[in-house]
Amino acid sequence: MGNDQLEPSHGRCLCGSVTFKTTGQPVMAAHCHCEDCQRITGAGHSTGAMFAEEQFEMKGKVASYVLESAAGNEVTRVFCPNCGSPIFGKNTGMAGFVTVSLGLFEDSSRFSPAVAIFSRNRKPWDTVHESVTSFETQPEWNPK
Repeated sequence: MGNDQLEPSHGRCLCGSVTFKTTGQPVMAAHCHCEDCQRITGAGHSTGAMFAEEQFEMKGKVASYVLESAAGNEVTRVFCPNCGSPIFGKNTGMAGFVTVSLGLFEDSSRFSPAVAIFSRNRKPWDTVHESVTSFETQPEWNPK
């Protein structure tokens, strides 16, 4: 992440009916290899940038799906009901933050994932750059 992260970043879903803006630098950009992320993306991992809720603005109608994580936290997945694009997720274990799907940003190259979590679930065909620190599970970390 460079100094240009102080300027707003914009993004949208595949069909364009949901748009968003983030401000400031994300707390973290990460890959997640948990089975839920694999199912929601249909790929080996999801990639997102975590922002404080006040750094995220969204316009458009969305739907959500709520599930309980293995750790007992409530996880909410928010997506476009028209095209299915996953917009963001939030977790009661990290209240006050949202993790926005990186692929939806107009310029996702502005972000560099620093970590990969739940790497114990990484599929052999899903490679992550060697500079990314991997954790077998969710590390003991609080973004505050």
